[in-house]
Amino acid sequence: MRGFARVSAAVPTSRVADFDANTNNTLTLWREADALGSVIVVFPELGLCGYSTRDLLQDQHLLEASIASLSVLVQASSALATAAVVGLPLRVGGGLYNVAAFVHRGEVLGIVPKTYLPNYREFEETRWFRPGVEVPAEATANVLGADVPFGTDLLFVANNRPDLIIGLEVCEDYWVPVPPSTFQAMAGATVLCNLSASNFIVGKAELRRLLANSMSDRCKSTYVYVAAGPGESSTDVAFDADAAISENGRVLAESERFTRDNQLITVDVDLESLIHDRMTNNSFGDCAREHRRSFRRVPFLAQEQPTDLLREVSAHPFLPSNPDTLARRAWEIFEIQTNALATRLAATGMQQLVLGVSGGLDSTQAALVAAASLDQLGLPRENLYCVTMPGLGTTDTTRSNAETLATSLGAKFVEIGISESSRVVLQAVNHPAAKDAADVEALLTQLRAQPELGDVTLENVQARLRTLILMTLANARAGLVVGTGDLSEKALGWSTYAGDHIAMYDVNAGVPKTLIQFVIRWVANKRVETWTEGEKGALRDTLFAILDTPISPELLPPDPDGEIAQLTESTIGPYELHDFYLYQLVRHGARPERILDLAQVAFAKRYTLATHKQWLTTFYRRFFNNQFKRSCTADGPKVGMVSLSPRGDWRMPSDAQVRSWLSAVENYTGEEA
Repeated sequence: MRGFARVSAAVPTSRVADFDANTNNTLTLWREADALGSVIVVFPELGLCGYSTRDLLQDQHLLEASIASLSVLVQASSALATAAVVGLPLRVGGGLYNVAAFVHRGEVLGIVPKTYLPNYREFEETRWFRPGVEVPAEATANVLGADVPFGTDLLFVANNRPDLIIGLEVCEDYWVPVPPSTFQAMAGATVLCNLSASNFIVGKAELRRLLANSMSDRCKSTYVYVAAGPGESSTDVAFDADAAISENGRVLAESERFTRDNQLITVDVDLESLIHDRMTNNSFGDCAREHRRSFRRVPFLAQEQPTDLLREVSAHPFLPSNPDTLARRAWEIFEIQTNALATRLAATGMQQLVLGVSGGLDSTQAALVAAASLDQLGLPRENLYCVTMPGLGTTDTTRSNAETLATSLGAKFVEIGISESSRVVLQAVNHPAAKDAADVEALLTQLRAQPELGDVTLENVQARLRTLILMTLANARAGLVVGTGDLSEKALGWSTYAGDHIAMYDVNAGVPKTLIQFVIRWVANKRVETWTEGEKGALRDTLFAILDTPISPELLPPDPDGEIAQLTESTIGPYELHDFYLYQLVRHGARPERILDLAQVAFAKRYTLATHKQWLTTFYRRFFNNQFKRSCTADGPKVGMVSLSPRGDWRMPSDAQVRSWLSAVENYTGEEA
């Protein structure tokens, strides 16, 4: 799939100074990586002879046998498209170096020596090796009869894939304060590889992950780490066969530690997203300019990327897959919202909150946040004024949920119907639905007989009347109107301009629809127990009832059974799809073709390609056409990596044309993947 590169980390079964066995196991895993379509496979430090050979490293036979093993691999590589990085001891002039050799298509393309040699506790590498820092720029080494670039100033660049640039370092290099890979990344390397031996002690695996994840995050890169397996000598230490591939701060794949068999981990890394992050993060470029170093760029022809995708693509990128992480995120989100609203209240000097409650997800979340904010400020919950405003489509279920929610929170509750006011306004503007409708019941009868009369004018008059009432009540109570619209609705423009689009503070502005229900569920299960105000049992039951209610604006009449007839997702499409599209567009700057590629992987057979194209077209059209609403949206806290605040993360002209994006969706056939 375009924009990705398949990389592998290999942990061969090793035996100390058993050159034939080590070479054969290395070649076996290399061939497996080649069959999978990897562009590169990385092996452990000194893997051809064994890291724990110690003083045998100064034995001439061992050095010659290591070179002979390298020769076997180089010859075999002529039939392989995958590049490999292998570790061995190499004598250059009068010094011995611990090196990583980059081998591809029958050639050693470059040799990178270990920069920093540990000589503390169980390590004693300066006893045998010279440090890479002493190798002058532009140096070469004679390897297998050819002069090969040698030094810490090498990057390996794929001629046919310009975003694939590989940097190498060895073990200790990434334990120092400023690893060599830092400078490699700032010079353009997107895949950083570390050949390690790294004996294991308790807790070291977690520290390795911390370092690799941190490096991949700060350097906007992939970090491939591989350590030696249990076949290394256990005279004084043990080895755990640890390998992992990290990307942008998270682990994509890892080995099974302490396994004694050959292991290969392989995953597709997202070069396109890494480049996007570097492009949008100006401080990365500033730092790279400040610490510029000169590197020689060694070209190679990378294997073409397979058409399948070998990595997990989450269908719900806003939701962590780990339950513990999801619970922690729900807590963090709720605290961000609560503290932000409390800060705004304290700054304005106001002590009253006015909130429209509908019995739906968004107003429920806003009510929970508002109650917790008052708690933080030591203000009574009766300072929260919950207003339900039944309209032409309100059902008994949602109206009842709204009242129970407010009363069980300990807030004040008031009902102000807007059906008659809506009829009066519609009649005043000569709307056909209100023609000859002497009362609300007549209006509803006419709408049921002629559903086509339930147009956007009829819907929006209700939203604007509700906002008028809330603002008027806020003036009367010297209070602040809390908005309820969420991130997904702002992306789609699913709000009425000068209606529910307007508030004095938007607590849900940074929370997508697919995440809000999880935060509500967390509050019901965890936070409610800690509250001293309100009726806990009734509140919890109501929250679960609201979670089971279909998403609807309830602006059109209910069905004959009194149930919700107007379902939002039937009109604009599933929110889980729109949240996926939104995340890929804003977080990663993804092209329409890439969004469709990834959506088909993430959702598998749940949605057809035609369905994705239908709703992605809707998404793009609404996203572009409704920027004017986002340009004047109320203040609200940023919660995650995706935000649409016009004052912060998303500054877009309201008159940008969407035609080119829609054409890309229409012309997509799936062949690009």
